[in-house]
Amino acid sequence: MASSVEVGGSWSTQEDIALYQSWVNVSHDPITGSEMKFHHMWSKIHGEFCQRLGSIRTEMALSSRWKLLNKELGKWRNALTKARENIRSGQNFTDEIIQAQMWFGAMGQGKKSFVHFQCWEVVKDCSRFKIIPTGPPVVLNETPLHDSTSTDSPLDSPMEMEPPLPRPSRPIRRKAAKAKRGGTSNNECVQLLEQIAKNTSLRIERDLKRDEMDVAREEAFVIQKQKAQEKDMDDREMKIMAMDTSHMSPETKVYWKLRRRDVMRRKIFGRRT
Repeated sequence: MASSVEVGGSWSTQEDIALYQSWVNVSHDPITGSEMKFHHMWSKIHGEFCQRLGSIRTEMALSSRWKLLNKELGKWRNALTKARENIRSGQNFTDEIIQAQMWFGAMGQGKKSFVHFQCWEVVKDCSRFKIIPTGPPVVLNETPLHDSTSTDSPLDSPMEMEPPLPRPSRPIRRKAAKAKRGGTSNNECVQLLEQIAKNTSLRIERDLKRDEMDVAREEAFVIQKQKAQEKDMDDREMKIMAMDTSHMSPETKVYWKLRRRDVMRRKIFGRRT
């Protein structure tokens, strides 16, 4: 069977959004969503996807793309969870997104930054992607009262279902140690963000000082240019006043007499101002 790249080329953002809209509509149908078999489910998703875009993507291409994006969205959900647990008083949504991007990049095995925000808006309210605060689980008789990992059966995999593996119970001390390590990572993240803010402030201050120096240099250049023009004017006026007209014709003498009169007027008005 041809791959998704061979059939339809690179995936666009519009196709990714349409894929997840189709997935949500079909798999979360309150009447038939939980009872469909995988083959039938992806057949319906493929039909709705093609109806939305008129695409030639195959059913296999859709399920493969869904599996790839599903990992990225799952990582983003986990990164947002960590960021929300680490958010401090006075910080806003932008701070939360910055922290989440840092957690997302630190998780490895994929892209360094999350970019599928429009797909996230489509699926963020699905139980599979809901953000559930994590932390040391509450244990009663070695049985967790809640589990932060939630799945939407039959949505765990686009092609097949695997039975969940048994989860062995852990001693309380190991869970406490893990929580402590998580707290240390949170502190390191906070310190890194504070360092970024400090570096940004220093860079802004440095840029302002550089702008002030540029303005000062420009003002000094203007003053120097003005002084040079005034000196040049004084030199020309001195030559006019010192011009020897004894050997000139009457018409030329009249010309230089008028020039001298203009110089005297500028000197007089200049002193008055």
